[in-house]
Amino acid sequence: MKNKKILIAVIVVMMVAVFCLAGCGGSGESEEATPAVNEYGLEDGTYVATFTTDNSMFHVNEANNDKGLLTVENGEMTIHVSLAGKGILNLYMGLADDAQKEGAELLEPTTDTVVYSDGTVEEVYGFDIPVPAIGEEFDCALIGKKGKWYDHKVMVSDPVEGDDIHAGE
Repeated sequence: MKNKKILIAVIVVMMVAVFCLAGCGGSGESEEATPAVNEYGLEDGTYVATFTTDNSMFHVNEANNDKGLLTVENGEMTIHVSLAGKGILNLYMGLADDAQKEGAELLEPTTDTVVYSDGTVEEVYGFDIPVPAIGEEFDCALIGKKGKWYDHKVMVSDPVEGDDIHAGE
């Protein structure tokens, strides 16, 4: 009889422990099931976003309709944009004066292939640009083939979940 009471007590304690761990989040499952969201409400993943600039010479390739691929990873955002050609050689996140200082971290171009609506295919430069904010202008300097740095303001806005910059056209 005494052994039966001890066994029942052990089972009750174990059941309480299991319910407490499951209900109190001790297993960690509820935390893992809720994806991390950055201050702009974006979970880690890919989004199509609008990338605009203050200059008609520095813009997203017309084949991509001002769109780039925004990637959110660990809350940090980067947008990949394909430009209009191969005239911009480097970008710098900040002002042109700072881009020319020793140790400045320049963004290197990628070679992207764009397809225009008429089927024409062209290779252009693209860049992976860190995005400090959504819907707010930030500084981005560029240097072109002439070797002169230019200051620009750029903005990333209207992120929509997905990875096809041509969806919805």
